[in-house]
Amino acid sequence: MAALAPPILPISQTTTATATGGGSAIESQPPASTAAVRAFISHIADTARAGLSQRRPWSELADRSAFSKPDSISDATTRIRKNYSYFRVNYLTAIAGVLALSLLTNPLSLITLLGLLAAWLFLYLFRPSDPPLVVFGRTFSERETLGVLILSTIVVVFLTSVGSVLISALMVGVAIVCAHGAFRAPEDLFLDDQDSAATGFLSFLGGAASNAAVAAAPAVAARV
Repeated sequence: MAALAPPILPISQTTTATATGGGSAIESQPPASTAAVRAFISHIADTARAGLSQRRPWSELADRSAFSKPDSISDATTRIRKNYSYFRVNYLTAIAGVLALSLLTNPLSLITLLGLLAAWLFLYLFRPSDPPLVVFGRTFSERETLGVLILSTIVVVFLTSVGSVLISALMVGVAIVCAHGAFRAPEDLFLDDQDSAATGFLSFLGGAASNAAVAAAPAVAARV
């Protein structure tokens, strides 16, 4: 009685399947630009939290017993300078709140501004130069993309309602800050001049710019 031959295993098919699975796993990895965007957002969030942690108590800002009429214009100017050094983070937060409220009451301007920001982020800052940008069958070089984005920014800011909304909101916010700084007596505030020049929310804005550059470095390197 003859012995049965052992079954033949489909080794080539298993190898092919394994290779195919490995290729799909490699293809499923997120691109470098996605990691750069996440790092950028993380840096911005950390910078905002660090800056807001230095704000003064809002109750101290709104202390009605500390308000008085300035004696002269020079006195009002001195008060504004001292109060800004002390309430810098609170003032900038208030201006940002006025800007946000103004944009929320103008949804078309908000959508336009967000679309412009998204275009800068995903079409230029975090987009690798290879492959080139193709829109409606036309290929745009990196220089052409930058030129279109700059032209779009000028049109959106100066030739639409976005610019007027932003400028009017900034003027209202600055007016509120100046009025508060002029009528808020700074005699009860204790802030060293050297510390006020070296600390505050503006220093964190500089840190945000450097963090943004670090976050965008991988995408910039991919463009070279």
